[in-house]
Order: sequence, then structure tokens, then C-alpha cells
Amino acid sequence: MISWVRVQELKDEIGEEDFDEVVELFLEEVEEVIDKLKNAPDLGALEADLHFLKGSALNLGFQAFSTLCQAGEVASASGKAETVDLPKILQSFAESKTEFQLKTAAR
Repeated sequence: MISWVRVQELKDEIGEEDFDEVVELFLEEVEEVIDKLKNAPDLGALEADLHFLKGSALNLGFQAFSTLCQAGEVASASGKAETVDLPKILQSFAESKTEFQLKTAAR
């Protein structure tokens, strides 16, 4: 679910001292889009929203979540936004976030 190799690469790139700040910013930005998708998804903007989420997820190692976002982005780009499984994407984010927070807090 999480690419811990990517997490370590990010820590190495930005440094341990800035890692928590980057994670906090990531989660704030992603959760704004997640809230939008939970409350009032705009199918016309779904492709762009999922593209943003995919890229953000890849940066922090949220591999499974990123894969689902990419599939949804492709479906949206093909004119099939209504087929995107938003509940599955949202669940994947919640599970990834929980796993990430539990394991990074223990380190």
C-alpha cells in the first residue's frame, strides 16, 4: 500500500527535519480535494482532481492510492467519469493515511 522506499527517498531529499512539515502540507492539500470528492464531486473536474491526487500520492509513496487515482483519471479522460469508483479511491486514501501515520509515528 505504501512504498516505504519512496518515503525514505523523500526523507533523504528534503531531510528528516523538514519531512514532517512536507507530510503535513501534503495531507492538507490532498484532504481538500478528498473533501470535495466526498461532498460534491464535479465529474467535469474529476480528471484534473485525480491527476493532482495521483501525483501527490506518488510523491509520498501512497502507491495503491495513486494506482486507483490513475485508473480513475484514465476513465475520466475517456469520457467515463461516471464509472470511477470514488468510494474505493476514498477508502484507499483513508487506509493509506492510517498506515502511513502509524508507521511513521513508530519510527
